[in-house]
Amino acid sequence: MDLILWRHAQAAEGDPDATRPLTPRGKKDAQLVAKWLRQRLPARTRILASPALRTQQTAQALDLPFETSPMLATDAGVADHLGAAGWPEGSGGRNGATLLIGHQPSLGRLAALLLSGEEGDWTIKKGAVWWFTNRVRDGETQTVLKAVIGPDLLD
Repeated sequence: MDLILWRHAQAAEGDPDATRPLTPRGKKDAQLVAKWLRQRLPARTRILASPALRTQQTAQALDLPFETSPMLATDAGVADHLGAAGWPEGSGGRNGATLLIGHQPSLGRLAALLLSGEEGDWTIKKGAVWWFTNRVRDGETQTVLKAVIGPDLLD
C-alpha cells in the first residue's frame, strides 16, 4: 500500500481557523500539485481530506472524489491519521493508495514516525506531497519514501 501525505496549499490568515480559504497562490500551487498527482495516482486511491476549508479546496483541485474525515482535522494526531488511512494495510490493498490531505504539525510528525520510527517535529512545506510505500522484504516490513515534491518544483 502507498500512503501519500499532502499538506494543504497556502491559506489566508484569519479566524476561525477552520474557515481560512486558499490564497490565489495557494489555488495555483494546489492545481500544480494536483496535476502531478493525477498523472501518478494508482487507480485504487482513497482520498481523505480534513474538514478545514483550505484542505477541502486543496482536495477539490484534484477533481476526483474524496471523503472528508474529522480524523484529519487541525487538532488530530498521528494515531488519528494512521487510523484513517488504515496504514499499513489500508483499504486500497497492495496495489492501492491512500492520500491524506491535512495539516502541520501532524503530517510532519507522521512522516517522522514512518521514516525514523519516532514522532518528531518535522515540517512538510505548504502544498507539498510526501509519498510512502510499505513492503515486506525477507520477512521484514519496510517503509520506503518514494517521492517528495513541492509546488515550487513544478512551476
